[in-house]
Amino acid sequence: MSSNQASLNLNQAKFVLPTNNDLEQQQQQQQQATTTLEIEADHEDIFDYSKRSQWLRAAVLGANDGLVSTASIMMGVGAVKHDIKAMILSGFAGLVAGACSMAIGEFVSVYSQLDIEVAQRKREKERGQSRGRDIQEEDTNYEEKDSLPNPLQAAAASALAFSVGAMVPLLAASFIREYKVRLGVIVAAVTFALVVFGWLGALWGKAPVLRSALRVLFGGWMAMAITFGLTKLIGSSAL
Repeated sequence: MSSNQASLNLNQAKFVLPTNNDLEQQQQQQQQATTTLEIEADHEDIFDYSKRSQWLRAAVLGANDGLVSTASIMMGVGAVKHDIKAMILSGFAGLVAGACSMAIGEFVSVYSQLDIEVAQRKREKERGQSRGRDIQEEDTNYEEKDSLPNPLQAAAASALAFSVGAMVPLLAASFIREYKVRLGVIVAAVTFALVVFGWLGALWGKAPVLRSALRVLFGGWMAMAITFGLTKLIGSSAL
């Protein structure tokens, strides 16, 4: 009796074996998924190291320039003028002039780069049409318009970053009346800001952190020392 029931169960059971077409479809789906993941990983790498280089350069260099130039101007004026008002006014003038100069220079530079890249893409498009390239492939290539540099964005970022950096020595010197203490506070605040800017630039740009921070720090110290020394020398010689 039990043997008859077992034979009935085997007869009623249905086994579905995958066909060759099903196996091929599964393999194709796996290959497509792998290819998609590789493309996404490549896209992330490109974004991390190339697309953000434009605004990173404008922001970090603008802030560093604002910090060093404004602090150097204030130190130079402070070498011959102990008045806090003279130092603050000179620093504010350096902030306004430097921000305008950085914005205009960055706008002209990036706009020239934009003209060059647009002209290059037009030449590539004409060359592709003359060779009978597929139109769909050309449209795919020209979907990269977002990667073109933006002059207004670069100019605004540079001016804003310059102003942020220039505010550090201005705020450090605004509330200190004692001359020597004021100079020391400016140097200390600028030193801290230089280390922070160097660390941020190295961190975002995937560069050696210690080397970048030290390079920025010694460059800022040298600029302030040279400005202070030369201004002191000229002021003491009554030229």
